[in-house]
Amino acid sequence: MATLAASQINFTHQPHPSPVPVDVRDAALADPGFGKLFSDHMVSIEWSEDAGWHNAQVGPLTAIPLHPAASVLHYAQEIFEGLKAYRLQDGTMALFRPHANAARFNASARRLAMPELPEDVFVEACRQLVAADRDWFPTVPGGSLYLRPFMFADEAFLGVRPAKSYKFLVIASPAGNYFKSGAPAVSLWVSDYTRAAPGGTGAAKCGGNYAASLVPTAEAFSRGHDQVLFLDAAEHKWVEELGGMNMFFVFDDGSILTPALTGTILPGITRESLIALARDEGLTVREDRYSIDQWRADAATGRLVEAFACGTAAVVTPVGRVTDPHQGEFVIGSGGPGQTTGKLKDRLVAIQRGAAPDPHGWVMRLD
Repeated sequence: MATLAASQINFTHQPHPSPVPVDVRDAALADPGFGKLFSDHMVSIEWSEDAGWHNAQVGPLTAIPLHPAASVLHYAQEIFEGLKAYRLQDGTMALFRPHANAARFNASARRLAMPELPEDVFVEACRQLVAADRDWFPTVPGGSLYLRPFMFADEAFLGVRPAKSYKFLVIASPAGNYFKSGAPAVSLWVSDYTRAAPGGTGAAKCGGNYAASLVPTAEAFSRGHDQVLFLDAAEHKWVEELGGMNMFFVFDDGSILTPALTGTILPGITRESLIALARDEGLTVREDRYSIDQWRADAATGRLVEAFACGTAAVVTPVGRVTDPHQGEFVIGSGGPGQTTGKLKDRLVAIQRGAAPDPHGWVMRLD
């Protein structure tokens, strides 16, 4: 079914019998936070071994009925994506690099033995939901409509094999700022836990990876830090990523380094975009290993002047200090945002919101 085109999928529309009242919705949109508020509608498409992809619907956001033996509940066949819809300066709505999300979604599907969803169907599903819930776009500065496409196995079967039926859904959440601390830069806690191992699912965007990160993330929070930093599983010395963001390092010669994608790191779309933008600026960007010991040494000598994390939800976030439970704390630069970090973030956000030229063709207008 991977050759199925969006034109071969007919999305039926079910009117919402009782959408959120306008005044209630507008009050909520004044301070949406992140991930706690949801729009009126959702998209659903079903897959079965016999019928392939079928029954595409845009309908009211509602609970999902599941049999207690549904495969996802027992064997964790589940993947998801995260992307944002933006309102451009001319008032139109747009998605940022949705085909890249669709491609990564299918890479995750292959790793978890799930059916691939044709990329144009994935993108059309996102477009349909934005069209249905465009009035849920938040009014706060920097606001966006966060989209969460996901797929799970719903076959009722207690046996260790790939399921024979799946559901794909897209829901939307009006989003403000990801971090609420108000600090100019975040602090990291270096975890003794491991996020992913070679040959595992580190490069897939599946729920199990995030479930494994919850205990170390809670440990970081309890110690007063904003995020957890994971090192590699084999030697526990090489920087990999945060609980949900990729890392970048800026040196005094203007060059940038980001950990190489080795199969244990999620290939972030924001990461890939920032690499391209930095190279557009004439900066040297290396994808290579970087040890926690070298990070500490470079911060101490001043060779490392900035560090930042990036991801769809938080976009670009400066990293000010790092605490290793075995070696203590160190500070990067002045402990606040750096010039290169700010410049790359501003450039990316300007493209996403239609305030700057889009030389790579990343912005997909929806109107």
